[in-house]
Amino acid sequence: MAGSKKNGGQGRHCCFCGRGEDEVALLLSGIDGYICADCAKMAADYVSELEHKHEQEAPAIQVGELQKPKAIKEYLDQYVIGQDRAKKLLSVAVYNHYKRINHNLVEKPDDGVELEKSNILMVGPTGTGKTLMARTIAKMLDVPFTIVDATVLTEAGYVGEDVESILTRLLQESDYDVKKAERGIVFIDEIDKIARKSDNPSITRDVSGEGVQQAMLKLLEGNVVNVPPKGGRKHPEQDFVHVNTENILFICGGAFEGIERRIAQRLNTQVIGFSAQGKQRIDKDNLLQYVSAMDLRGYGLIPEIIGRLPVITYLDALDRDTLKRILTEPKNAILRQYEKIFEIDGIKLVIDSEVLDLIVDTSIKNKLGARGLRSICEQIMNDAMYEAPSSGKKSFHLTLDYAKSKLENQI
Repeated sequence: MAGSKKNGGQGRHCCFCGRGEDEVALLLSGIDGYICADCAKMAADYVSELEHKHEQEAPAIQVGELQKPKAIKEYLDQYVIGQDRAKKLLSVAVYNHYKRINHNLVEKPDDGVELEKSNILMVGPTGTGKTLMARTIAKMLDVPFTIVDATVLTEAGYVGEDVESILTRLLQESDYDVKKAERGIVFIDEIDKIARKSDNPSITRDVSGEGVQQAMLKLLEGNVVNVPPKGGRKHPEQDFVHVNTENILFICGGAFEGIERRIAQRLNTQVIGFSAQGKQRIDKDNLLQYVSAMDLRGYGLIPEIIGRLPVITYLDALDRDTLKRILTEPKNAILRQYEKIFEIDGIKLVIDSEVLDLIVDTSIKNKLGARGLRSICEQIMNDAMYEAPSSGKKSFHLTLDYAKSKLENQI
């Protein structure tokens, strides 16, 4: 050994560089030998470099074997009723997104072809399942997922939340693991609420409309963004976290109330005379299926943000049969949840089929979509959930008359 020769075979010495204890500032003892402080620091730097290299070469998304679009849709079918077209489009978009990550970052192609991501815009009435579909896909892939309400966002420097707070929430969902957050999914809800307020120039800034859209461009297109880990202006002294949004999938949703009028004007549904014969047959009861980038621009989205949301899909308004299926068929169906609530107290819940019709009809009347089903069930069940645990009964029979009486009391 070099150290033993240098020290005549006597005294303590570093097992790595061979220097004796009188030649180094600090000698750390181990089980069978010693290491000096210089070698220990060199070893730590080397291990850190190897770990960093391993992180760069690691697969882009740890979701096991990536599910094919058909498998993704079949999973969505278990939780979301109807909306087949939207589910197919969303399944393809998500599959292509994570396939793109693996292609660009894992295989490191040298053919000059780099796949770009395709963010998604879902247009549909409230309560049709936009948020549920995004949440379900994130659950399936086991990636960080966050929901952000666009109505609270304002242009930087004004009262409200900065656009960067979107990524702050994604960091929180991933326990501040930046690498994990950079493969997550962000659902931006109510994106129609940040539409441009007016086409006419004004001396005042559109800080919650076009200003927010301009600020969102750098997130959607894929840039390194400085993100305040604790949420922005309240902690100006904090260090920023650098997050690359290139591999973050953005799914935007909005009701776009009144956009049907713009679609109708574009399609010219009131055409009469000889030219009407050559027009394609148009379903006037579901104009949302014809939504296009032109309609969104007329509604108030700027062209730059529409270009960064290339996948546009619509969700149908829920009809009576679909609402009835939502009550009973999904894995987490609303009525199954109430059955479980009663079952925990040892009570069997029995519901007449006529009650389902009443709940659905009331929801359609209120125009609240699937969300309305839950509030109606709460109105009907609340007194029963209050009394049943103390009643000592083993079953509770929910009849049509009982349900009607509870709904009448709420009027």
